[in-house]
Amino acid sequence: MKSAAYVLFAFTLLLSVTGCSYMGGSEQAVHSQTAEKVVPKDLKVVAIGDSLTQGVGDSTNKGGYIPYLKKDLERLKMVRSAEFQNYGVKGTRSDQLLERLKTSQIKSAIEKADIVFITIGGNDVMKILRDHFTNLNANVFLQEEKPYQQRLFAILKTIRQYNPHVGIVLIGLYNPFLEWFSDIREINQVIHHWNAASNEVVEKFHHTVFVSIDDIFYKQKENLLFNDHFHPNDQGYQLMANRIYQTINGRKLEELTNGKIVSEKEEKL
Repeated sequence: MKSAAYVLFAFTLLLSVTGCSYMGGSEQAVHSQTAEKVVPKDLKVVAIGDSLTQGVGDSTNKGGYIPYLKKDLERLKMVRSAEFQNYGVKGTRSDQLLERLKTSQIKSAIEKADIVFITIGGNDVMKILRDHFTNLNANVFLQEEKPYQQRLFAILKTIRQYNPHVGIVLIGLYNPFLEWFSDIREINQVIHHWNAASNEVVEKFHHTVFVSIDDIFYKQKENLLFNDHFHPNDQGYQLMANRIYQTINGRKLEELTNGKIVSEKEEKL
């Protein structure tokens, strides 16, 4: 890769900052019965993963995208409250998250959860950059893509074993080097391929959704990164939360919660 020197510089920088009414009586009766079953839901949400879940770069230290997403979810008439438990740890790779899932605290939380949100993979990419920066090329990323998929599959499978009905939302990767090296297409291609590989794994499981966020940061008109030029700032996290909410709202949210919550659109029918 011709930009290996640029990537090395970026890596060094990173280390430094470490419906309707109907007149028929029977139809009205059905509507009435449905309405009686609709009650506000207290959502139990677990967030696991890396620094994006921990919220590095968030000036409020409240968990990055989580407080924004919590507010969005609680605006829904069918959600009385959204209680988040945040187990994000900066620097976490997929192999480390798989081990962390074995802890009794996280296992217990997932067993009781309605939805699990995950951010993972960014540090896997950074490990490849660190291990191969002297001879960096696209092939090393392609070689590590399959093992990453296998670890991600194991993560989702473990969550399913803990809670067969929990909804799972995997948040994708973005290119953190855009601000410095926007002309390096190879990194963008790597992120694109890894996101596609992650989505392939997600599609193997029911009640599971992949949320793409890379375009939010790509060629942004405003600065969306923290002063470490790597993690999102407050606005970046808010846009992440908006994208997550837009992706899962409506029918998807009902599917993720196994029918325990009814979408706003259906509620008005």
